[in-house]
Amino acid sequence: MNDSDKVERTVGVRVMEYVVAGIVLAFSALLMQQSDKIGASWASDGPQSGYFPFRVGAILAIGALAVIVQTALARNQTDGNFVGRGALRDVMAVLLPSAIYVAAMTWIGFYVASTVFIGAFMWWLGKYRLPVIAPIALGIPVALFLLFELWFKVPLPKGPLETMFGY
Repeated sequence: MNDSDKVERTVGVRVMEYVVAGIVLAFSALLMQQSDKIGASWASDGPQSGYFPFRVGAILAIGALAVIVQTALARNQTDGNFVGRGALRDVMAVLLPSAIYVAAMTWIGFYVASTVFIGAFMWWLGKYRLPVIAPIALGIPVALFLLFELWFKVPLPKGPLETMFGY
């Protein structure tokens, strides 16, 4: 048996169907719960602010439950490989740094985290050199700062650097 005959087993399609349906179900339950908190019924002056989000959550929950039932009833189907190792590695190369980026925003703010994220991705995946990376990694967050903070007055998460400059 040569390497091309080997099946790289990662995770099965059925498992992923359950996982994704479970995530959607949890999200829809949270959406419905939060919508109910702010009012999800019909008031004398029309729908309350949670009326439509509650219904969207209910539709998502019904869809997720349907996927769970459908997957459970399809027992005689073969459970193929959801993704090969190479594709999974490519997805993780983007997913893990993105998760770190989102978590870093809490401590260092949106703009600094974005600068590091863009620069790191350009260096690591794009294989660009510093003269190309620096203006883009610095310029995009500066442009976003001008757009959101100064022109649209939409505050985004700030870190110690922005606080030092009075924002």
